[in-house]
Amino acid sequence: MSTTTDEPWSKERVAELKRRHAKDPSGTASRWSHPATPEATQAPPTPSATPAASRKSPQAAAASEKARAGQMLERARWAARAYGTYTKGDVDRIVTAVARAAAGEARRHAEMAVAETTFGVVEHKERKNLACSVGLLEEYAGHDYVTPRVHEHSKIVEIPRPAGVVLAITPSTNPVATTYFKTILALMTRNAVVISPHPMAKHVCADAARVLAQAAEAAGAPSGIVQCVENPTIPLVETLMGDPRTGVIVATGGTGVVRSAYSSSNPALGVGPGNVPVMVDSTADIRAAAQRIVDSKAFDNSVLCTNESVLIVEESVADALLAQMERAGAHLLETDEVANLTAHMFPMGKLNTDVVGRDAHLIAADAGIRSGPATKVLLAPFEAPVPEEMMTHEKLSPVLGVLRVPDAARGIAAARSIVRIAGSGHSAALHSTDPETIMQFGATVPVLRVAVNVGSSTGSSGLDTNLAPTMTVGTGFIGNSGLGENLQPKHLLDWARIAYNSDDAETMADFGGRSPWEEHAGPVPVYPWAANDPRAREGRAPEAPDAPAMLDRVTEDLTQRSTGSLQGRGVPTADESALRAEIRRLVAAELSTMLKD
Repeated sequence: MSTTTDEPWSKERVAELKRRHAKDPSGTASRWSHPATPEATQAPPTPSATPAASRKSPQAAAASEKARAGQMLERARWAARAYGTYTKGDVDRIVTAVARAAAGEARRHAEMAVAETTFGVVEHKERKNLACSVGLLEEYAGHDYVTPRVHEHSKIVEIPRPAGVVLAITPSTNPVATTYFKTILALMTRNAVVISPHPMAKHVCADAARVLAQAAEAAGAPSGIVQCVENPTIPLVETLMGDPRTGVIVATGGTGVVRSAYSSSNPALGVGPGNVPVMVDSTADIRAAAQRIVDSKAFDNSVLCTNESVLIVEESVADALLAQMERAGAHLLETDEVANLTAHMFPMGKLNTDVVGRDAHLIAADAGIRSGPATKVLLAPFEAPVPEEMMTHEKLSPVLGVLRVPDAARGIAAARSIVRIAGSGHSAALHSTDPETIMQFGATVPVLRVAVNVGSSTGSSGLDTNLAPTMTVGTGFIGNSGLGENLQPKHLLDWARIAYNSDDAETMADFGGRSPWEEHAGPVPVYPWAANDPRAREGRAPEAPDAPAMLDRVTEDLTQRSTGSLQGRGVPTADESALRAEIRRLVAAELSTMLKD
């Protein structure tokens, strides 16, 4: 890739955009937003800026959005039905091709994401993109979500049943990694996927989806197996969510979009906001803990929801820990500097999205604080873990609240308080070598993952632990989510179970080696041409559908029935050709209406 200033995603361009870092390209927040996230949609053009001739009435606009959603979902449903007959070998071939294509574009898409959103660090986004492409291949090598499972002892046969169409809602903070992640999980489980990106990252997500779709179709997947909403709007996304052709919604983003997913009437897997407390007790390896926390907090400038939000440290080791953190690149703020930073970050008690995913020294400069460009993290001490203290809230930036506690028991209580303010069910971290403290922390703090002696950003997300690697973190019942684990392929399919009579006298049939699926080595099902069929590459027009022939058959059948019925009742028949023409007109009109719907 060129690195000249003419290249739109060059290093110079990325640096320029990060310096400018516009607060919100949309200029406004929407009901998709959450106060602690930058998930705001783009503002519609004002009436004065829209030519009168091109404006649509609300009814016409709603109809247009419904039609767009219907077209995408119908194509995706067709692709999902076709893909649902593929074998394990077919799926492995397609998933491998897609993962490798994604890995090949990991750097370019990282650069595009930073340039478009101004969030994060290119190198760190590249790592996430690789983890969510070829990393998933390694993680799930040997897993089978396609072949029926035969349990002879229990006399049960399990047959996988994909969700169908996965509607994948992706955030602005981790747009490409989430697109890669959800697409590959959907393909592993023989689902089609429709990506609905955040408007602030719609261009890079559309580009990523095209790369993945082309790779999938070239490897033999049905056309339409991967699609992306290129111009997302609230009405369009709400229509996609509520359409019965959507099999499951996987929503990653602000609280508003997650709530919309759960209220859509379709199955949904959503996640809540993070607000990770990290505790360091007196038994921890202080030097290692300091380095891990600084590195984790600086990772992609803290846009992962698993990043540390508040540091809780035992008083006996607090000075040593903070000194080591300063050596690792953190900047410890004075009391007046914390006040200035708080005022800048939380005007009117709401997170200023200017700070999201931005470099620490730039945040400091905007708050009137002197800090060198080598600063990775800003440390902001505060006194009490209460909601009125803004540093206890999620910050999505390399700013870490710091709270001293007299002992581990008080530290655990403080961690509970932090999570109750925000982040229930999400994640927490602990640096300790005491098994009793670790067990009490895990049992008491209301979260579903505790990263121990590792940075939480990459630990809780599974990149540096043996948790499932993910860009979608379930918060369980306590976090108002139907998902309590890191999202995995198993969550995107059901299993139909054939259960035999448990009586020993009833013999179970031999299902060994049997499968209802077929190998797809040749051209894939036509919609309208197979994506890997030579005729598609030659640019030939698709064959006409069978609708005219169907129209002729239905017309002839109804004409004969009508004529016979009239004659049977002694009613004189009109000119048969005229009757046939009228029936054909009515049938054609009805077919046209059905196709539009």
